[in-house]
Amino acid sequence: MEPLQAGEPRSIGAYRLLGRLGAGGMGRVYLGRSAGGRTVAVKVVHPHFAADAEFRARFRREVEAARRVGGEWTAPVLDADPEAPVPWVATGYVAGPSLGAAVAAHGPLPQAAVRAVGEGLARALAAVHGLGLVHRDLKPSNVMLTLDGPRLIDFGIARATDGTTSLTSTGVSVGSPGYMSPEQILGKGVTGAADVFSLGAVLAFAATGRPPFTGDNSVTLLYKVVHEPPDLDALPPGELRDLVAACLDKDPGARPSPQAVAEAFDGALRAPGRLPAPVMEQASRAAVALLDLDAVDAADAVEGAPGSGSGPVPSTTPSYGEQAAAVGVGVFGAPDPSYGGSFGGPAGPVAGAPAGPYGAPTETAGGGSSGSGGVPQPRTAPDGEGTAPGRRVTMTAAGRRFSCTVVVAAAAVTAALSGGLYGLGLLPGTGGAQDHASPPAAATGPSAQSSSGPTPPSTPRPSQGARQDVPQELVGTWKGTVTTARLGVSSEFEITIKAGRVGEVVGRDKSVLPVFGTDCSGNWKLVSATDRSLVLDTSGGPNPAPGICSGGSADERFTLNANGTLHYRSGDSAAGNPEGDLTRGR
Repeated sequence: MEPLQAGEPRSIGAYRLLGRLGAGGMGRVYLGRSAGGRTVAVKVVHPHFAADAEFRARFRREVEAARRVGGEWTAPVLDADPEAPVPWVATGYVAGPSLGAAVAAHGPLPQAAVRAVGEGLARALAAVHGLGLVHRDLKPSNVMLTLDGPRLIDFGIARATDGTTSLTSTGVSVGSPGYMSPEQILGKGVTGAADVFSLGAVLAFAATGRPPFTGDNSVTLLYKVVHEPPDLDALPPGELRDLVAACLDKDPGARPSPQAVAEAFDGALRAPGRLPAPVMEQASRAAVALLDLDAVDAADAVEGAPGSGSGPVPSTTPSYGEQAAAVGVGVFGAPDPSYGGSFGGPAGPVAGAPAGPYGAPTETAGGGSSGSGGVPQPRTAPDGEGTAPGRRVTMTAAGRRFSCTVVVAAAAVTAALSGGLYGLGLLPGTGGAQDHASPPAAATGPSAQSSSGPTPPSTPRPSQGARQDVPQELVGTWKGTVTTARLGVSSEFEITIKAGRVGEVVGRDKSVLPVFGTDCSGNWKLVSATDRSLVLDTSGGPNPAPGICSGGSADERFTLNANGTLHYRSGDSAAGNPEGDLTRGR
């Protein structure tokens, strides 16, 4: 994402802009934030399109169609103003790399991940087609890879199949060469089968790193799509190749339905390895980067930082197909034309927001009541929940060995279901009287809790009596909640300690995070012991998933409390230095 440049708008409709995500043939895409804290992608069309009456009519119909799309594997259209001097549309924002960017950075996906992407996209298409819509532009840059599955984005060129007038009546084919179906290229009637063809091409790209049709120029490429068989030589024989080939059949009637594709891949989204570790780490860092951006944005809001009103959008040269307009690289890295999923709570109108050339906030700004089909609605929190000082993020997970970056990112995914990142109470100005990003000096670590939070850990007994083996009092299975020093992310921790001597493996934790399906459990060696304490080492064993699992540390401390619980304090900074009291299992 790029920072906003001089002359670019600071707000559009009800949304404060935070940066520029990318640019393409239709316009520019910005990262925005509603007054209610929802993060959105705001797509602004090129001003020269705004003067075209036919384009405005087409854009209006496209937005009306896209508003009907909602579901687990798509990014909802939350708001739009086709009548503004410069039309715009806002969708839910997806924190994660596009499929195209992930493959470019890390190479083709393993088959387990391809199957997971295939299942998610097929389920998305089944929902879209069930509404009588066709996406018409399924390609790698419109597929986002997130921690909890793929997301299909950019319904700006979808159209209602039950409409009487084609959105491409000018004869211009809407889509991307290499991923368009033959009938789409030839200007014949387009049905949901065209999306299935594009799905096959996308899966071939995901599995091999290259599309099934290539050419030196667009004419050659389009000819191959219409007349030549796909190049699937890099796909090994088997079910995946057979299914991709069926999707790429020249005859629309011979292609499988999205539901049939989803059933063929059924279970892949729940299976381990649905994303390779490097891509999982990239998606995790994208989610955490959003947290960091939220903190800056919230701090600005607390300080009352003024934002300039809407202004004209300087436009770059339109791009063709997958190529974005050439833009500079800012401090946030190169812009990605892929955008769109959702972290955050419901949007709300900005009081007194200037109208500007993008129009005043609409009645449904941020996905309000009318016309927001499928858009998540506000969650009403019980009294005392949500903004109470000391609120922490609690993950339903067992274990400690996860990278803190990944755990915080998983918390962000969970937060999307319960009010968003602002709802976590971890950002400046969102925790009532207490600022969670800058805790009071009295809060010295994870043991510090407010009166409304969990009971503070007990004071460990003084250690004494150095020895070379594990004391019998500490043998057993211990369970409890541990909390990281960074952001106060809590998770359930379990470790089984057995008898043994210094240098031997005496413990094994249970570290499985359901959101990822990754097992980070490992062996713990005894470094030193006293009659009431242990120091264990988790750094010596292999890391099952670098980037997702932490590397461990040689300073994992367990001390028996006076009340019989076991106080645990980790020296693993990558895991966030979790700490807490454990109870012996029965």
